[in-house]
Amino acid sequence: MSDDGQYWFCLKHHTVEGVDGCRSQDRLGPYATAEEASHALEKVAERNQDWDNDPSWNDENLED
Repeated sequence: MSDDGQYWFCLKHHTVEGVDGCRSQDRLGPYATAEEASHALEKVAERNQDWDNDPSWNDENLED
């Protein structure tokens, strides 16, 4: 893995990678630990759920 304390989650391979992984466009991160990176998709889902239920981000009431 990474020796500099940075880890990414590869969206292409669904694996945790160090600094020498896939290209940046295919990754989420950086994360401080491999454990954090392994939960990247869960964190994305939590944030999306929060944003979907945040009244200040509700686009349904916008006028055309």
